[in-house]
Amino acid sequence: MSVACGLECVFCFGFSRWAWKRCTHVGSDDSATWTSATPEEFEPIPRICRVILAVYEPNLHTPKISPSIGKFDLNPDCVIKRVTHEKTQGRSPPYIIYVDHDHREIVLAIRGLNLAKESDYKILLDNKLGQKMLGGGFVHRGLLKSAAWVLNQESETLRSVWEENGREYDMVFAGHSLGSGVAALMAVLVVNTPAMIGNVPRSKIRCFAVAPARCMSLNLAVKYADLIFSVILQDDFLPRTATPLEDIFKSVFCLPCLLFLVCLRDTFIPEGRKLRDPRRLYAPGRIYHIVERKFCRCGRFPPEVRTAIPVDGRFEHIVLSSNATSDHAILWIERESEKALQELRDKSKEEVVTMAPKEKRMERLNTLEKEHKDALERAVSLNIPHAMSAAEEEAEEECIEAGASVVSKTKKKNWDEVVDKLFHRSNSGEFVLNENVATER
Repeated sequence: MSVACGLECVFCFGFSRWAWKRCTHVGSDDSATWTSATPEEFEPIPRICRVILAVYEPNLHTPKISPSIGKFDLNPDCVIKRVTHEKTQGRSPPYIIYVDHDHREIVLAIRGLNLAKESDYKILLDNKLGQKMLGGGFVHRGLLKSAAWVLNQESETLRSVWEENGREYDMVFAGHSLGSGVAALMAVLVVNTPAMIGNVPRSKIRCFAVAPARCMSLNLAVKYADLIFSVILQDDFLPRTATPLEDIFKSVFCLPCLLFLVCLRDTFIPEGRKLRDPRRLYAPGRIYHIVERKFCRCGRFPPEVRTAIPVDGRFEHIVLSSNATSDHAILWIERESEKALQELRDKSKEEVVTMAPKEKRMERLNTLEKEHKDALERAVSLNIPHAMSAAEEEAEEECIEAGASVVSKTKKKNWDEVVDKLFHRSNSGEFVLNENVATER
């Protein structure tokens, strides 16, 4: 009897400890050890959020949405193309192409999931774990097909606009929620085949994934962290949910129940097992985490922005929070990111200036580059499947640049052919990475 009572006490204590840790885990814990972002690197994010918001507006001359700054800070006449749900025929979420002459950027912005559109669900449902590979890692099949379709439609437009502006503007892909996954995979495709879009150099390609979907395996998420930037507001559920997106939105009407069960299940999966699963998808690139609430505190505090390229502990735990879904809204993210930018600027003014602004920017750029290389080496040391060291990545980039001029002289291909070139279909019907892709380049 005493042994049974002892075991019961141990079990109750263990369960109570687990319940306490899970219930007291807050969103800010995921980035507690990260460094603060600088105003210069965070400056584009609120502006890009407003460009994404513009996709939701049918007429920017008479907008119905009011951003945090009171009005849209983009010129409606510079929106050179707007594609609606009807024009995409369900192949992609709506998007716009906007030329920002003030910041020398060409922005392709994609809206998030529309709960009223069946076609958006079809994109999410078009995937099974480990079904699609791209460039040495697994990706979401439906989002990849959508990305290839958009590039098939808009490659020539983007190329001509870039050349008309002296080949000097940055090429920016941006999206929210569902659109973030499409934008991230578009950036990966363009970087791997620059000749298809006018040989835009890697240094001029950027992607902003706002409230990102988990759309690529860990090795790819780290590999492209120098050009893909994910923005997450506090407790947002989507970047933390490793459950396939199709299962989440099948259960959208009982989402809290699903999140609790996912939370319970993932608690008992060892961290090492998660890292060694090559099919497991993650939020892409470098992460900017906006934190505005504290544990056991009421109300919202002045937001702070933390940034890192995490390898292990990359937003692996669901936060049991009443804000898990509201923190996913693009309008709220835009407002909080604008507040966070003002906070960063105010703090920067208060700091004692010890070096010239230009030198300070160069120092930060060197730090970001070093963080990326350290993350690549960390992934290799943890035996992440298909992870590449910094030296191997540099060698691959040189191969891509060397092959770009050769590819540009060959016959024109579409993006579906580019995707097929990066992997082939096996006898069982599955997609397998072409090991000789790098050599062919």
